[in-house]
Amino acid sequence: MTNTLNVSTESNVATVELNRPDAYNTLSLEMLDRLPIVLSDLAQDDNIRCVVLTGSGDKAFCAGGDISGLSGDGAIGNSAKLSQQVEAWAQASLILHEMPKPTLASINGVAAGAGMSLALACDLRIASGNAYFKTAFANMAMSGDFGGSYFLTQLVGPSKARELYFLSERIDADNALAMNLVNWLAPHDELKTRTVQMAQRLAAMPLLTWRNMKQNLNIALTQDLASVLHQEAIGMIETAMSEETRAAAMRFFSKEE
Repeated sequence: MTNTLNVSTESNVATVELNRPDAYNTLSLEMLDRLPIVLSDLAQDDNIRCVVLTGSGDKAFCAGGDISGLSGDGAIGNSAKLSQQVEAWAQASLILHEMPKPTLASINGVAAGAGMSLALACDLRIASGNAYFKTAFANMAMSGDFGGSYFLTQLVGPSKARELYFLSERIDADNALAMNLVNWLAPHDELKTRTVQMAQRLAAMPLLTWRNMKQNLNIALTQDLASVLHQEAIGMIETAMSEETRAAAMRFFSKEE
């Protein structure tokens, strides 16, 4: 097995690096199989309080799936079986979205197709000024996967999402920031430093707080106000009773004085 996914941890932050820089970090079959497993393990690891997803090299976050790896040798055969396989691979997006801790995409170059979808599946995104986005599926007469249609609709609205999917135009870093595809831009040579700073800031929060906060926000995407209020009340009591939250509150109020 080649080292196409690098995982490193430091100060409660795990960084998952897509590692095929010569191929713009496109997702090989090996990467597609491993990524949901790696993310699931990190989601369940209480020593990890923030997960960063990035690409190796200076050119790409991830330029999508390696289509060449999906042809021949029976990889494309039974359509129902392949559909199940694509859905299994795409669990990576669901895990990034639902894991009970913040996920941060550090976008160092092109994010296209499934790569763009993975970036959008993260809670937050910081991008280099050299980064750009492209839905890309229409260029190959494909319909899209990895939840991109869901996340893009949530971020930019249904009309703009349709435009970006149908026309597949390139979105540079400044426009990505303007349309809320990314939260922050950083000079290319400062991206790693800024990513570490943000990840460490996120990792300082108690896991119990993150679990409840993300649950509230995810429920708010699909349910009514009454459901959100109910879940918020449960989360507030649960967090308020924890020792870690009480300590954080004491530190906050001591600074206020």
